[in-house]
Amino acid sequence: MSKAFTRESDADGDEDGAVAPPPSAPSGINYITRAGYERLRSELFTLIDDERPRIVEIVHWAASNGDRSENGDYLYGKKRLREIDRRIRFLTQRLEIAEVVDSSMHHGGEQVFFGATVCYADGSGAETTVTILGVDEADSAQGQISWVSPVARALLKARVGDVVRLVVPGGAQELEILSVEYPAP
Repeated sequence: MSKAFTRESDADGDEDGAVAPPPSAPSGINYITRAGYERLRSELFTLIDDERPRIVEIVHWAASNGDRSENGDYLYGKKRLREIDRRIRFLTQRLEIAEVVDSSMHHGGEQVFFGATVCYADGSGAETTVTILGVDEADSAQGQISWVSPVARALLKARVGDVVRLVVPGGAQELEILSVEYPAP
């Protein structure tokens, strides 16, 4: 088959350079804590200053070896460069729309806002502790939830002692807020 009839693209479906729209709240606001912002910023600069130049050097070396069609270093390097560039674009977009929130200003308060660590009990009495963070920094394995999640939306603006209603696919649950904590300033 002639090369004219085959499609070879280095973009892997990313031909126009577009990145899928990042997750955010319906209003388009990307709330994030200072620590989360710094982590994303650090990752961006590591990709730009360290990892990308290292991969470019490998690809340059592999390309100088001649035949690129079966050169694993070249092919993997080009693929890795596309992944790095995609992540750089994503991080850049997220940092541009980020709104850093200082949750320590609520220290000592009993109302649930962004950045709060909340302990609540469900109808069966089981206690759960979650921290409400930004979309880009929440990690459910660490007990962190995004402020746009259904649980966080139910908890936001409630106070210690309040019972809030959480609608889930299996029906509705009532959650009683036991404690609210914020990081010290």
